[in-house]
Amino acid sequence: SSGINAEYGGVANLGKNFSKFTINRPKVRENDVKFDIKYCGMCHTDVHYVLNDFAGTMYPIVPGHELVGMVTEVGSNVTRVTVGSLVAVGCTIDSCMDCDMCEAGEEHYCRKGGDTHTYNSEKTHGHIGGNPDTQNFGGYSRSEVVHERFIVKLPENTDLAKTAPLV
Repeated sequence: SSGINAEYGGVANLGKNFSKFTINRPKVRENDVKFDIKYCGMCHTDVHYVLNDFAGTMYPIVPGHELVGMVTEVGSNVTRVTVGSLVAVGCTIDSCMDCDMCEAGEEHYCRKGGDTHTYNSEKTHGHIGGNPDTQNFGGYSRSEVVHERFIVKLPENTDLAKTAPLV
């Protein structure tokens, strides 16, 4: 089901400039963590996707895959973080979670359909909420909802501004 509507920064179509537009973020489900994004690194990959340099960019696109922030809501099964925890998310937000590579913590080599990137990926494995027929959107936004497995808990004294580009 759909979650909240909010304004995010992205590119609506190839050749257009960055602008604000509305996207849906999924509701928090039992294994999900919602966090306010405080910082998002800017990577050369973001620029290449926006410009469709890799061919296959799904527009509209909201890039950003080096996310850090503070947890604002957790699902009923979440145990690793609580509201107020500082967290990070890298470039992978979903996988099958049960092949040998996923079980070894190497989700980016998932053997059952590959991993789902933080943005510009189809929702292949069913662990990302919202409309399964739409791509996911990245961190040039105010918040994100991610399965607990793909959340990295950060120490309380972490300097988030310096951490985002390292994720």
